Amino acid sequence: MSDLQQWPCPTCGHDTDFEQPECIDGHTEDGGACPEWACTDCGTALVSGDVHRPVAVTWHRAA
Repeated sequence: MSDLQQWPCPTCGHDTDFEQPECIDGHTEDGGACPEWACTDCGTALVSGDVHRPVAVTWHRAA
């Protein structure tokens, strides 16, 4: 487990400590941080990080 962070928990309804469980999805293999956090009171999971919005791509063909 890593350091604790305090955030508002949507399930508990108040600020509580969140910890990072061991990453099993490979997020840390390249030295990055795992985005998954779990509430130490109730276990609710949060995912942190940048939001990547899909971009619509329009294709044009020559006539």
